[in-house]
Amino acid sequence: MATSPTYDELPRDLSGAGTAWGLYGADDSIGRLNLITSDVVRDAVGLVRRGATFGLDTPVWAFDPPLDSTRTPARHRVLRGGTGAVEDLDDVLDDYFPQIASQWDSLAHIAARPGVFYNGRSVDDVLGGGFNTIDHWSRHGVVTRGVLLDVARHHAKGKLSPSPSGSISVADLEAAREAAGLSFSEGCAIVVRTGFLANYRELGDEARRSLASDLRAPGIEHTEAMARYLWDSGAAAVVSDSFATEVWPPDFSEAARPYGFLHRVLIGLLGFAIGELWNLEDLADDCAIDRVYEFLLASAPLNVTGGIGSPANALAIK
Repeated sequence: MATSPTYDELPRDLSGAGTAWGLYGADDSIGRLNLITSDVVRDAVGLVRRGATFGLDTPVWAFDPPLDSTRTPARHRVLRGGTGAVEDLDDVLDDYFPQIASQWDSLAHIAARPGVFYNGRSVDDVLGGGFNTIDHWSRHGVVTRGVLLDVARHHAKGKLSPSPSGSISVADLEAAREAAGLSFSEGCAIVVRTGFLANYRELGDEARRSLASDLRAPGIEHTEAMARYLWDSGAAAVVSDSFATEVWPPDFSEAARPYGFLHRVLIGLLGFAIGELWNLEDLADDCAIDRVYEFLLASAPLNVTGGIGSPANALAIK
């Protein structure tokens, strides 16, 4: 199904890409999550049949060394307290980057162009005015219909290798969708399994260090066709088990603009919720058994005022 307006009916940004600025109001800070209405939530809850639950978060220390060299591993300290008959334990996370493992990118994470974020907001609007930050998502909540596109399994490879050749096209997504017998719905979350996480778990320490120093990861292609496909699907969010959901590294060449780094378009212009490094393995195995690739997706982003990202805190329920 296609939302109204379609991608080709959107006004154009200075870059030539479609933009949704103003579509949900001048003060909007949640973007496509506006599509998750009470009706969407009610219908998604109706997908629960068995009561089977699947945690979609990887451990905080799942990626060691961190895949983003600007982030450092969190340090965990357990504090022991109490006196007499009452003893208690508490803990602290030091140097914790909320986007170091399974995560959400808020609309404050990536600018559409230098100094200009979703809905035309400036850096001062984000840092001082609190626009586009993750706490808006926390108050709204992310409870919707999830649809799994298991590209890795559909390709009968078990996984895609983390390399530029792991670029996933619109045709790849469509093939996985049709194989699963799925249709998209307004406000849904498109969940793409690339096989990156499964592959990463098989790597030794040296291979992990090598990957972190020169990251190559599969993901959706950097094209206008992909932006159009995702917008016209009606989805509110796009999630994957890979580093950036889009293929990595980006193409920053002049010839590839504005789609060479798709985050700028999906987040900065269109207002998509982007999830990365989600643990989809158990869910995908279950879907392959019962052939049901849709589920209730529930996620509670951290309510950090002014926050830029959040751990996923996500569950799939079937």
